[in-house]
Amino acid sequence: MGQVLIYDHPLIQHKIAMLRDKNTSTKDFRELVSEIAMLMCYEVTRNLPLRDVDVETPIGIAHEKMLAGKNICFVPVLRAGLGMVDGVLSLVPSAKVGHIGLYRDPDTLEPVEYYCKLPVDVADRDVVVLDPMLATGGSASAAISFIKQRGAKNIKLMNLIAAPEGINRVVADHPDVDIYCAAVDKELNSHAYIVPGLGDAGDRLFGTK
Repeated sequence: MGQVLIYDHPLIQHKIAMLRDKNTSTKDFRELVSEIAMLMCYEVTRNLPLRDVDVETPIGIAHEKMLAGKNICFVPVLRAGLGMVDGVLSLVPSAKVGHIGLYRDPDTLEPVEYYCKLPVDVADRDVVVLDPMLATGGSASAAISFIKQRGAKNIKLMNLIAAPEGINRVVADHPDVDIYCAAVDKELNSHAYIVPGLGDAGDRLFGTK
């Protein structure tokens, strides 16, 4: 059964407050998203498997541990998830990066995959899906389903800000997926925007509004 972890670290709370501010510039917004993602990644990677190694120091032999087997794979949901990639890679620079793009069909309102490129060995990796906002949960749930179809088994979802509706949707559709959130807001408005949220993360990241 998946878990929902909500961060209470003071540095993350401080940076989330700055991120929400409507007066935060595109440059600062981009840097904050990256920094928060890096801080969150520390907890997301807590259970990565380790192996025993002997390391020769200038003085003697140290019995240590290093990451075992295949490394992690980060999968940003286009386009806003791209803002989180540099932050997580600064912590795990050897990780592979896949990409997934979705759009909502105007007639059926169902998410449609328009792009998906994952490592060929994704089934052997721990996959972390990156998306700043978890609103209705429809896109996140669909992204996870598409990634599972490619063989991935161990998947986690990492969001900066989530709504209860989105969390409930992902938990219902994918009870095996852990969800990591920097903040959970109270609700969605009539346009499915998170309230109080921070606006459109993609537009604020890339200065397109």
